Amino acid sequence: MESFFGTLKNELIYQKKYNTRSKAIKDTREYIEIFYNRERIQAKLGYLSPANYMKQYYEMRCAS
Repeated sequence: MESFFGTLKNELIYQKKYNTRSKAIKDTREYIEIFYNRERIQAKLGYLSPANYMKQYYEMRCAS
């Protein structure tokens, strides 16, 4: 979790200045749900995004 929060701060929080708490919450949710969980490449997944990793996994399962 510490690594995740460090990444969140470096990639999102320190890059912007928020005027309202609701805008910060909205941006944080979008970052986690859209970018981090779907698009951001992950070393543990062979440097693929989670979406690409799942696509590759199902293509391999269907091919065999």
